[in-house]
Amino acid sequence: MESDSYFKYIPFFTELEFKQELLKHGQLATFKKGDVIVKNGQYVKFLPIVLKGAIRVYQQKEDREILLYYVRAEETCTMSLAAAYFNNKSTSHGVVTEPTEVLIFPASLIDQWQLKYPSWNRYVMNMFRRRYDEMVGSFEAIVFEPINVRVLDYLRNKAQKDGNPQIALSHQQLAYELGTTRVVVSRILKDYERRKKIKLYRGMIEVL
Repeated sequence: MESDSYFKYIPFFTELEFKQELLKHGQLATFKKGDVIVKNGQYVKFLPIVLKGAIRVYQQKEDREILLYYVRAEETCTMSLAAAYFNNKSTSHGVVTEPTEVLIFPASLIDQWQLKYPSWNRYVMNMFRRRYDEMVGSFEAIVFEPINVRVLDYLRNKAQKDGNPQIALSHQQLAYELGTTRVVVSRILKDYERRKKIKLYRGMIEVL
């Protein structure tokens, strides 16, 4: 890297020596929507820290997907972190969902930094805790909430977060997000449209 301007995105790395190592070993990479960062079954040779944008991390079984979490600004992928730390194969896929800038560095440095730099150690522990909480929350929703409730909650939360009631999302994409099938999602959406809670368009859902 030629400058330290990227550290405004990751100010929690406080040690000067650590910042110098990041400048030495880190590289800035840009990805477009749909790019695959990591695939299930491959060894992870680098670790990303997202500067801006988002990466969708999920597992896939035949035609079904289960969303694990999104990696957003100032975050890294804990599935990749664990795979890289123990030199295991990745058990998930990581796909870019919007134009994304990522700081990447060799995975071989992870265990060294864990011992040398307290700020890196705190960052890693916070990431694992955050992902743990997210995945427990997702598990509870799957187990205890009916799928029709999860569908409407997902749409309302996304509309609120994006500040736009019109969501560019296909029935299949929504099914992937919620770990169910397109047939189930389509049936639920049509019922909500009939009850005037949403409006369906081609490739878009409007929350009323």
